[in-house]
Amino acid sequence: MAVREAALGLAGSRRDEEAALLFERAHYRHDPRWLLPVSPRLCLACALELLPEPGVSLVRKKHVLSCFRDALMRHASLVMQLVAQDQRICIHSISMLFGLLCNVEDGSITDLCIEVLIQLTTQLKLEQTVHYLLDECHKELCNMPSMRGSLATLTLLGKLVDAIPALADKLVMEHGDLMEHLLRGLVYPNEGVQASVCYLYGKLYSSPVAAEMLLGHFREKLCPVFLSTMDGAQSKELQINCLGLLRQLLKYDLFVSMIMNKSTLVEITESVEGPPGETSLPLVLKKLLLSRDETLQVASAHCITSVLVHSPAKHAPAFLHADIPEFLFEHLSSSSEVLVWSSYNCLILLAEEPLFFSKCHTVYGIESVVRSLRGSLRMNNTELHKQGLLLFAEILTRQPEEIKLFTSSAMCRDAGRALQEALSSPVLEVAAEAVKAASAFLRKDHQSALPVLYKELQALLQVMLSRCADFSQTPLNWRPMGHTSNRDSEKAILRRGNFLLSTLEGFRNACRLAVEFQNEPSAQENPFTAPSAEKEDTLKAFSEFLLSACDSLCIPMVMRYSKQATNPALMEVFLSILHSLFVVVPHMKEKFSKKLAASSFIQLTLELKARFCSDLSHSALNQVCSSFLYTMCINLLSAPEKTGPPSQEELSAVSELLQHGLPQISSRSPESLAFLSDRQYVDGAARQKQYCMLLLFYLAYIHEDRFVSEAELFLAVQSFLLSLQDQGERPPLVVFRASIYLLATCQNKDGALDEAVVGAIRKFLECVPDLHLVYTHHPHLLRLFLLYPELMSRFGHRVLELWFAWEESSYEELDDVSSAGQPTLPASLATLFHMLRSSPSILLILLDLIYSSPVHTARKVLIILRTFLRRNVDVQVGGLIQGHFLLILQHLLVEHGSSPSGASGNLPLLLSLLSLVQLRNESERELDSMAMKLLHQVSKLCGKCSPTDMDILQPSFNFLYWSLHQTTLGSQKRAAAVLLSNTALIELLEKMLALTWAGEGYPGTALLCSAWLLTASFSAQQHSGSLQVHQTLSVELDQVLKALSFPKKKTSLLSAAILRFLRTALQQSFSSPLVVLLPSGAQPPPAPEDTVLAPLGTSQVLSLIIGLQNLLVQKDPLLSHACVGCLEALLDYVHARSPDIALHVASQPWNRFLLFTLLDAGENSFLRPEILRLMTLFVRFRSSGILSHEEVGHVLQGAALADLSSLSNTTLQALRGFFLQVQSMGLLADHSLAQTLQASLQGLSPRASMAQSPLQDMLCLEGVAVSLSHIRD
Repeated sequence: MAVREAALGLAGSRRDEEAALLFERAHYRHDPRWLLPVSPRLCLACALELLPEPGVSLVRKKHVLSCFRDALMRHASLVMQLVAQDQRICIHSISMLFGLLCNVEDGSITDLCIEVLIQLTTQLKLEQTVHYLLDECHKELCNMPSMRGSLATLTLLGKLVDAIPALADKLVMEHGDLMEHLLRGLVYPNEGVQASVCYLYGKLYSSPVAAEMLLGHFREKLCPVFLSTMDGAQSKELQINCLGLLRQLLKYDLFVSMIMNKSTLVEITESVEGPPGETSLPLVLKKLLLSRDETLQVASAHCITSVLVHSPAKHAPAFLHADIPEFLFEHLSSSSEVLVWSSYNCLILLAEEPLFFSKCHTVYGIESVVRSLRGSLRMNNTELHKQGLLLFAEILTRQPEEIKLFTSSAMCRDAGRALQEALSSPVLEVAAEAVKAASAFLRKDHQSALPVLYKELQALLQVMLSRCADFSQTPLNWRPMGHTSNRDSEKAILRRGNFLLSTLEGFRNACRLAVEFQNEPSAQENPFTAPSAEKEDTLKAFSEFLLSACDSLCIPMVMRYSKQATNPALMEVFLSILHSLFVVVPHMKEKFSKKLAASSFIQLTLELKARFCSDLSHSALNQVCSSFLYTMCINLLSAPEKTGPPSQEELSAVSELLQHGLPQISSRSPESLAFLSDRQYVDGAARQKQYCMLLLFYLAYIHEDRFVSEAELFLAVQSFLLSLQDQGERPPLVVFRASIYLLATCQNKDGALDEAVVGAIRKFLECVPDLHLVYTHHPHLLRLFLLYPELMSRFGHRVLELWFAWEESSYEELDDVSSAGQPTLPASLATLFHMLRSSPSILLILLDLIYSSPVHTARKVLIILRTFLRRNVDVQVGGLIQGHFLLILQHLLVEHGSSPSGASGNLPLLLSLLSLVQLRNESERELDSMAMKLLHQVSKLCGKCSPTDMDILQPSFNFLYWSLHQTTLGSQKRAAAVLLSNTALIELLEKMLALTWAGEGYPGTALLCSAWLLTASFSAQQHSGSLQVHQTLSVELDQVLKALSFPKKKTSLLSAAILRFLRTALQQSFSSPLVVLLPSGAQPPPAPEDTVLAPLGTSQVLSLIIGLQNLLVQKDPLLSHACVGCLEALLDYVHARSPDIALHVASQPWNRFLLFTLLDAGENSFLRPEILRLMTLFVRFRSSGILSHEEVGHVLQGAALADLSSLSNTTLQALRGFFLQVQSMGLLADHSLAQTLQASLQGLSPRASMAQSPLQDMLCLEGVAVSLSHIRD
């Protein structure tokens, strides 16, 4: 029931609503088609009759209008079918609605009428209705006695022109007198009317045609009235409509000029004493900027922008005089992005006027700009970021140097950090604007607030370069999809190049800043740093950072980009940076220049000049390239690596040469080579250009930048030298140095210079005061001078002298013969060794160098010659070296006979080389006459020396010792006779031997070793050959025995040498005509049993035996051989005089302990030759307590099981001696074992009897020449 009642109630309300839409008195006459079939159920005919009816209430009329509006909006096609079917209906509808509009004062009904009229007019699209409506409006305004009731009509006209923009032109053309009514409305004291007039004016002036027709109206009447109205506007509606009209007017340059001229006149009038006149636009807009309404502030800023867009230089002063920038700067702190963005735009345009800076607006507002910029970067408005950075960049760029922008270092720090944040933006356009701003920020006057924050600047540059590096490494999307993708890639490369260019410009400004601060003492470092603190925030650190950043970031970025495209402007900035860095870091300019040259920057710069500067275009790039090349070349020539520094005169000449010649070079490499090869007459200017080219090629090649063909350059330089010779010219020394260096490095192994070129080179060289003036250190240059006899004979000695002087390595590692394997030769030495093999006569020059050069150079030559002789044993140069050395030695002894040690500090080096040559000789070589002469001269040299001349005596003694032991028996006898005839040498040896027990004061232990070995050799040779003795040699026997019985920290080699001497004396039974053994001071009378062993005593023998045992326990191979040999000679000597004593000594129990101590050295240690000889000695003297018969059998059994073929000849000889001794003593119990061992030894006996090879027998131990066979046998 309730539902039914609700349904009935709803139906009833609908019927009431529909009844309200129908005019009952007339509806029955209306055709049903006028009733809309859809909601709202409006009868159009009823509406047209009801609305003008005076008896109908306003509420009902308002409802009908609202439904009419809804019908037009929802069912426009249905309504238009009914209304548009007859023009009279259209006119009647318009007339009825317009009449209602004019007669009703209710604002809500007025608004509905206007809305319906606009909808109906625009949807009918009939010119007649539009004209009718305009005419009605015109009549209404003309017939109106005052503007009081004109608001509705004016509003209708404004919205009608807004809906149909073409009406603006018709309204002005056909109803021009309406403008007078509009002007009346503008001065009417009703802001609603004024707002409607301004709105209509705005729509009229939005049409260019209407605006042009209204130009006179505006100039003569509207302009002052409008500015006055705008100035006095109180309502927001009027203010907004005034600003709207102003925006339309400001689109046209003529109107802007009129308004601004009017404003200027007003300002002039106000500046004169008197009552205030008309208002000006800047002041009006300033007033709106001061309002608290954000919409008005934004609109005002837009209007200022619109004025300034036409001509900032013409119109900005008026706004600047009105102090507009101050308020704009204040608005930058607003939270409204639109207002901040609008303020940015205004300020950017105002910044184009110098007055903006001279009135110090920027000083006032820079802090606001920085603060606003940092705040805006936290928003997600990219356009806002860009505009803020653009404004900041404009201020930084245009700020006059004399007006300080940043008054404190804190402001500089904040600005720098804001730029760092902007540079880190992921949006490329924002980062690009930030780079430009950072570039402008890096100006001296912006950074002059002390202290200069170099660390902040460094951080800013680091962020800027890193951002650019990240962008430059972003991969390009190369997709083969046609021209579109290619164009996209080209655009991407272009964007990348522009970003890189801006970055480089910023970096260039930083370099310029560093240079400018070099002349500012207060800017060198932070004056507020504590004296004890580490000073990092300094100009020096900043300058070094610039160099490092350029090396690690700028150069790689530019090189990567240049592989994709070449931008002349970018390369100009890049090269100017490199050029400025020579000044930024002057202490690194040479090192930096070398690195650039080694990185092919000479080639890069020349290619740029050839590509862009050949047709006199890009003159700025040509200048930068030439300046860069000039400075780099001067730096490279001032501090050369491989040649001597030029004199100041030479450097000045080269400087002038490069300054004039480099700008003229703009040809490619083939053209340059052809120009260099020209054999026709070359005039002065062309010759200067050739000189420049040669210097560039030289500096490039010397730093391994070989960008031209070696073969072509080789021919071109030859032609160049011949051209000089033909014209009788002499090139500057630096040019000639470059020429011969290029010839040397470009010459192939198989290629050769023409004889004419060699002759020209020699002719030029003969005019050079000293070869070092044109010398460049390189193995190929050495090869050039040594390859051609014409050059080697004249300049070989000096070239080799220079070559060794320039060699940095001392080559000590090559002289280390103990190292495993042979070290790889450097390329320079490989070239020299090749030349030595092909021309051994060069060795004579090297010998002269050893004798005449400074000691460090001579030692270098000696090591190289030693290495060559060791590695080239097939090259027979002994006679050549010995003959030349003989001449040197004879010359030295003639000139410095009394004191040869003072003749040359390099004589020991020559003697050392002579010893090495002697070591290479075969043992059975017969000494020829030259060798005998050399032996005689060396012995004379030794005789003239004192024991303190160790550096001469050591290699001399080695040479004498090797001469005695590396020759045939006949030659040994002759050599010994020559040496024994030198009484001075014998006297020297006597003094040397006495120094053995002189204490620790004498340092020449090695020399003492050689002296004892030589004495032993002389004594043995004299004894075996019964040679004549001219001078005896005295030795204290007790001191010899004491030195062996109680050694005091002597080297094992010295002990071995003394043992060899004592062994020789024992073998000769102390009866040598040469060696006289003296007692040490007063001796007690000998005991009866000692007379048998004289000059030895029994106690001395026992002490000597103990000393030998102690030395044997040291297990030194050489010393052990010497000890066993001396023990054999001692027991033979004692046995010959007292067999009982000999047997007693041999049977001492400690001998067994000694033997087992020696055998405790590993498996098969009994097969060592010295142990076998020792066991042989014990078997011989029947010392069964020392070595029993069973133990002898064990030794033989072990020997039979051993691999005898792997044993050395020395071991086999000792084993054979042991076997024969055992056999002769009848100790062989196992006959089968004895037969097997004997067969093995007989099979190996020929090998055992063979002499040792010289390389195995003759050694140099601790600098002492030693013959192993001499020590052992």
